[in-house]
Amino acid sequence: MTALDPGPDLKPRENLADAKATAAGLAAGRARRPSWGLLIGQPLFVAVVVAAWAIWRSQAELDSIEQRQLDWKLVGRLTVEHLELTAVATIIVLLVAVPLGIMLTRPRSRRAAPVVVAVANAGQAAPVIGLIVLLAIWLGFGFWTAILALCLYAILPVLRNTIVGLQGVDRTLVEAGRGMGMSSAAVLRRIELPLAVPVIMAGIRTALVLVVGTATLATFIDAGGLGSLITTGIRLLRYPVLISGALLVAALALLIDWAGRVLEEITRPRGLG
Repeated sequence: MTALDPGPDLKPRENLADAKATAAGLAAGRARRPSWGLLIGQPLFVAVVVAAWAIWRSQAELDSIEQRQLDWKLVGRLTVEHLELTAVATIIVLLVAVPLGIMLTRPRSRRAAPVVVAVANAGQAAPVIGLIVLLAIWLGFGFWTAILALCLYAILPVLRNTIVGLQGVDRTLVEAGRGMGMSSAAVLRRIELPLAVPVIMAGIRTALVLVVGTATLATFIDAGGLGSLITTGIRLLRYPVLISGALLVAALALLIDWAGRVLEEITRPRGLG
């Protein structure tokens, strides 16, 4: 019996065809229109809640301590301080966690990924108030000590989702890109990162909400923020001050989460849902 000639090696062509079919199926399966309608309700809800609180504040009968703590200028200054803590910590987390996550998915550094993730996991597993106090004892009180504590606490979601998102990219698409002559940087920029954006953005949104909530504890080390209203309300048993602080922090967290959703929609590549 004569053995059949297998002919020219068709495996690369088959892989490329499979990759194109996978990409087409991925795009067709996930294609959807941006859910902008769902994004409108959240800021409207926040606006209604804050407006209702502002009306109550302007008409409520408060004692001298409550009036001083809920003074418009003081609330505005504390809100700005809270936003500064959130913005600076989030920017540092993004500048550290995303490049680190990318590096840990490259072949040369892949073995170090479990160790780095374990260290980041330990930072988030530690009680945040203990972390802030220990850093304050070590580095002193103030804004940048609070920023360091917030970064250590919020780096894990972004780092982990960056790694998971890049590892979840279909390898046939990566091989197809390399087969077309793309460099490793081009494959990362044009194929891997765009496909991993939804997972990475989910981690960023989680980190944003964590930072907004955790920033309330920055007041314990004189770093400012809306946590001052909450601690003052508890210490002096002034429930209007306590509830106002908690409500404003919750509204800010919802608003930051909404901003993350908008950013996710903007950065999401076309054809992905």
